[in-house]
Amino acid sequence: MKNQPYILIELANTHGGDLTYLHDLIRAFDSYQGSFGMKFQPLSPETLATPDFEWYKVYQDLYFTPNQWRETLELAKETKDIWLDLFDAYGVQILRENLPNIHGIKFQSSVLFNTELMELLSSLDLSHCQLIVNIAAQEIEQIKERISYVQETLQPQEIWVEIGFQSYPTELQDSGLSKIHTLRETFTNPIVFADHLDGTSDDALYIPLFALHQGVNVIEKHVMLGDRETKYDHFSSLTPERFALMMEKINAYQQAFTQPFINEREQNYLAKTLMIPVAKNVLNAGDLVHPHSDLFFRRSGKPGLTLPEIQAIQKEFKVLTSDKKPYDTLQTSDFRRAKIGVIVACRMKSSRLKEKALLPIGDLPSIEFCLRNALKFKGIQKVILATSTEAQDQILKQHTFDSTVGFYQGHPEDVMQRYIDVCEAYDLDVVVRVTADMPFVDNEICEFLLNEHFSSGADYTVGNDAAVGVNLEIFNVSILKRIKSHFPSAELSEYMTWYFQNNPEHVKIHKVDLPEIFVRPYRLTLDYEEDLILFNEIHEDVLPLAGIEYTLRDVITYLDHHPDIAAINSHLTLKYKTDQSLIDLLNEKTKIQ
Repeated sequence: MKNQPYILIELANTHGGDLTYLHDLIRAFDSYQGSFGMKFQPLSPETLATPDFEWYKVYQDLYFTPNQWRETLELAKETKDIWLDLFDAYGVQILRENLPNIHGIKFQSSVLFNTELMELLSSLDLSHCQLIVNIAAQEIEQIKERISYVQETLQPQEIWVEIGFQSYPTELQDSGLSKIHTLRETFTNPIVFADHLDGTSDDALYIPLFALHQGVNVIEKHVMLGDRETKYDHFSSLTPERFALMMEKINAYQQAFTQPFINEREQNYLAKTLMIPVAKNVLNAGDLVHPHSDLFFRRSGKPGLTLPEIQAIQKEFKVLTSDKKPYDTLQTSDFRRAKIGVIVACRMKSSRLKEKALLPIGDLPSIEFCLRNALKFKGIQKVILATSTEAQDQILKQHTFDSTVGFYQGHPEDVMQRYIDVCEAYDLDVVVRVTADMPFVDNEICEFLLNEHFSSGADYTVGNDAAVGVNLEIFNVSILKRIKSHFPSAELSEYMTWYFQNNPEHVKIHKVDLPEIFVRPYRLTLDYEEDLILFNEIHEDVLPLAGIEYTLRDVITYLDHHPDIAAINSHLTLKYKTDQSLIDLLNEKTKIQ
């Protein structure tokens, strides 16, 4: 019922041979124009039956002359497509004499094998005509054969297949609804539905809706006048008033079936009843909104974004632009583009590998090697090299690799405070945390984690597992400040990870699986001489293969194929993972009480 149905108005023999009745009936349906046809049954008793047939006298009463038919068809042609129901040679004569005005013809199932009729019609050019074939009591294979025969013999423009037969009475179960699915599966022809139910019943008005819903293209309906006696074909006929009711229902359901997936009234309903997200607690400027921790859903008198809209905005790397109170709604104007910075923490005080930041990997000091890779991160506004105010760290100012890299010196021991100071100095909202002993940091991991961070609305995002020295941490400056407020002097804050991960009651933590290529047992952090040897082996071998812009994927692929190289530092461990006394101390000192 997605396309406008075609309605074929069947006048049949309700006129009883009364030309005035017939013309009045035509005029009663003048207002229906466009996808409407009107069908007539021209017949002659001499060519339709033998004199001894019981209905022969009735056929004599129903007869109209060719001139009367010409006048009748011209009247109907003013508003409708003209169809003829053909039974006999006289019907073919009327067709021939009015052929330019005829839109289509119909064969009842009873005339499908009438060779006399077919031979007469074969001499006419019917290429502009539609042709309806009624298939009552015909099996599928017989229908296929007749359609093929009629198409080849008469060559009409198109053949339509009609369901329906008339008995007195025609019961609902005999209407042919059960045939629609089979015919649609078997034939590509348009399907016509003619029900012939009691015209005074509710079923007669509603059954076309069921047929159209199942995929029928055309509805044929008998009609009659309601203001005078109708001798014949009145059982299944609708009066103009009941036909109008049927059309109202068809048009209403047609409109319903052709509505867009979401219409304006549906949108208005949702807008009035929707429980929209409101702030569960105080949200601070610079925060991301977490769907579970930060929101609950209420009907509000204030306009607000839906959860999908909030999430879509945050995926554009946006944060809150101002504080929000409990029960506040969120609007587009409450978000702004986040300023994201990479902070590379570096000191010169390494005890295990003296001045490791300046040791070369290829032709670059390791700190500059790290910064070069950090500068490849997409979606970042600033890369900052952060160190302490100690004199020994002053030399790092000469090793920022590029003039766009910021340089900041802060608190010598409280690394958390140093980070906060850097964030305030550069007006950052979100930080990508890197340590200078991670020379092979990579944009692919950074992009992956940034997308996860903003999509989830987390405070802190990190990969679950990765080769040592390639994982990144991403956090909001607002959560860093909230954590710091619990620790006036953040001891051991060079192990900043603990301050986030050890306080899940206060931090919205988002741990994600990284792409499988990065989950390896390799050690790519610089802390021992063996690490430096490994890195230079990698650089020397990968550089000629992948060029100066080689990536972490290139490095890992190389190590996958050279396990002997990967073994150079595989015996080394991380103190914060193996020293239980340090682990216990970190758990104690970094826990918010």
